[in-house]
Amino acid sequence: MSTTTTTTPRKRGVVERLSKSWLYIGLIGIGLVSFVRIVTDTDDLTAAGTIRAAIIATCPILAAALGGLWAERAGVVNIGLEGQMILGTWGAAFFTYHYGPWVGIAGAALLGLVGGLLHAVATVTFGVDHIVSGVAINLIGAGTATYLAEAIFPEYEGGGPRQLNGLEAPTQITIPGVSDLANTIADKHWFFVSDIASFIQALTTNISTLSLLVFALVVVSAVVLWRTSFGLRLRSCGENPQAAETLGVNVYFYKYVAVLISGALAGIGGGFLALVASSGFSTGQTGGRGYIGLAAMIFGNWRPGGLLAGALTFGYTDSLRLRDTQSVHSLLLLVALGLLAFAALRAYRRQVRGAVAVTIAGLAVLAWFLSTDSVPREFTVMTPYVTTLFVLALGAQRLRMPAADGETYRKGSAG
Repeated sequence: MSTTTTTTPRKRGVVERLSKSWLYIGLIGIGLVSFVRIVTDTDDLTAAGTIRAAIIATCPILAAALGGLWAERAGVVNIGLEGQMILGTWGAAFFTYHYGPWVGIAGAALLGLVGGLLHAVATVTFGVDHIVSGVAINLIGAGTATYLAEAIFPEYEGGGPRQLNGLEAPTQITIPGVSDLANTIADKHWFFVSDIASFIQALTTNISTLSLLVFALVVVSAVVLWRTSFGLRLRSCGENPQAAETLGVNVYFYKYVAVLISGALAGIGGGFLALVASSGFSTGQTGGRGYIGLAAMIFGNWRPGGLLAGALTFGYTDSLRLRDTQSVHSLLLLVALGLLAFAALRAYRRQVRGAVAVTIAGLAVLAWFLSTDSVPREFTVMTPYVTTLFVLALGAQRLRMPAADGETYRKGSAG
């Protein structure tokens, strides 16, 4: 009894501290963006349209990142997220055409799950190298979706060998009173308050129910993986499967479940691309988002809150480059201030070398901003990818992957 009473409050305290940390980081981030918006007179930085576009760009990456989280927490590297997303795009198109959007999302999850099953059979049952199997899944997914599209979709209305257009989208939600009030405050362009209002406006005006579902899956994954005995057993398979086996955990079962869920989540991300991010299916529409989702998961240190931040970073920068080049130029100042703040944090922690390196990088970006009035159009296309790599490079020193991630496990190896 004494162990229970002392441990539970401590765990709750850790969760509360982490929640407060992310809250403070979010508020500081919004404050920085608001400051840059006012200094550069670039209202697009926090316009409701920008945030709405950022949410749409974030969701498929977030779904893929969650898929990677489930698999890797069980010790299986899932490079095949891209192929599972591709299968999801075709599944969403086929089932939506016949049965409607929500059956289409279920179909996308099912096709992604099939890709996850192939990966699980190869890696868990037969011990194939996880990277090799993942690359094979990507090739199989792309080839299968292309073949099925060419074989089936030309016969459908709005279809062709490489696309199926005019699909019904999931329901959108608007909260009239909240949306109108937020719009009024956002139009005032006040510091911080109007930026928060723009965010609320984007969340309460014509937001897809599928977007809300994807964000809800982050919370569900966090609760299941970190607050249930099922999640504890699953994560033990990624940390030390031999020790888990000695405690009676069926390691094969948990690895299979994790990879199947991983594939289904990636499939949902593909379904989002076909039904929300665009009005239909087209071959190659994932655009490497499965890989970006994997990068977001790594940036997030294999944690739900961290991968959410990584996916939002990519989604936000991706939405900015769709607005105008001035927004991307203003982003340089935001990056410079962020780097200098990060350098100050490292200096506070007495990480002198890291602080100096980040300070130099921050000053270089600041000099770029001050010495130019715009950025090349070609650079705006690269912005989200460069930002993702940049953030990954900065966070590389604090990353800790599951101890047995990517290792081959054989039943009885604990003996």
